[in-house]
Amino acid sequence: MSSKVEICAPAGSYESLAAAIRAGADSIYFGAGRLNMRSRSSASFEEKDLRKIAEICRRSGVNSYLAVNSVIYEGEFEEALNLCRVAKDAGVSAVILSDLALMQAARDMGLAVHVSVQSNITNFEALKVYSRFADIVVLARELNLEQIRKIADRVEAEKLCGPSGKLVRIEAFAHGALCVAVSGLCGMSLCAYNSPATRGACFQNCRRSYRVTDEQTGAEYLIENRFVMSPKDICTAGMLDRLIGAGVSVLKIEGRGRSADYVHTAVSVYREAADACLDGSFTQEKAAVWVKKLDSVFNRGFWLGAHYLGESTDKWCGVRGSAATETKIQLGRVLNYYHKSSIAHVALEADDLRNGDRLLVTGPTTGAVYMNVEDIHIEEKVLTQAPKGSEVTFKVPVKLRKNDKLYLVKMT
Repeated sequence: MSSKVEICAPAGSYESLAAAIRAGADSIYFGAGRLNMRSRSSASFEEKDLRKIAEICRRSGVNSYLAVNSVIYEGEFEEALNLCRVAKDAGVSAVILSDLALMQAARDMGLAVHVSVQSNITNFEALKVYSRFADIVVLARELNLEQIRKIADRVEAEKLCGPSGKLVRIEAFAHGALCVAVSGLCGMSLCAYNSPATRGACFQNCRRSYRVTDEQTGAEYLIENRFVMSPKDICTAGMLDRLIGAGVSVLKIEGRGRSADYVHTAVSVYREAADACLDGSFTQEKAAVWVKKLDSVFNRGFWLGAHYLGESTDKWCGVRGSAATETKIQLGRVLNYYHKSSIAHVALEADDLRNGDRLLVTGPTTGAVYMNVEDIHIEEKVLTQAPKGSEVTFKVPVKLRKNDKLYLVKMT
């Protein structure tokens, strides 16, 4: 088992970036512009953001990884190469790539490279080829634990090193959305909408419900589980000791299109779970608590262990959207924060606020912070409930910022 497990968190916004850092991530990965696999669902970052992102991460002791892992067509190579140059100048820690020529070019300019899951590495000999360019490699998402273990064992036995001179590290997806296609290499959106998943432009038509039509009679049938091409989300919290024990030393959380509260919850759970694996305190009792926490934020239901345990691919989700056990309703915004007293001044714009309510506050610097509100004040008056449209103050456990968003968290 590795002596160090890196938690690699998704960031599709500055809120998610701050949430990942606050929750204990070792690294974050993100896209900028259109040449990444989440360009449609998370396009808030551009080239101009790279220096700021890299600096935020550097100040926090967190590595920054830029994904440039979409299919690159003829005439686009220079654009991808320029993005890598900007990343290097900005101080980004590494780039996540799938194009071999771009890997070579990035290495030539002295930029660290990680190999994307899009490269679909399924055996040690392929890993040897990619180790010429990269120190961290994401293996194909469909490999089971035994297949991963055999590759990791050969890395150790044959001392397979990357450009840094250190042993190649194996990365695997630990949590988040799965695609019905091999490592996400799907053509369904391309066929239906001329909008390819391999360009980060998937319309996710696999996530919809479908009818089966008898062409001879015209009879239509609703399939018992309507979402037959939409897998449940992967969740490895309950078998993380086995995943790490198989030789995985970087745990990637999927979700660059997800909210800050999702990122905060997922990162904090896997940080705690990975640390428990390393110090010997991992138990199934703890795992049950972790899974319950993960269930509170966006998910399509969980496939616990998924391909890693060699289970059949029949774990289809039963919901169109999220099966999260908690929902959040936007309540208002922070007007001011008083440092000496740790008091927040808040405008209630959408609903009432009551003592004991559970709140989520998000912001580009704040990230995602949960709290329970007590001792609501309007001016000098102490209330148990404040109406919509009022301005209130109450004590908060952490520093908030002006214009942070305030959400009311409720059980579904």
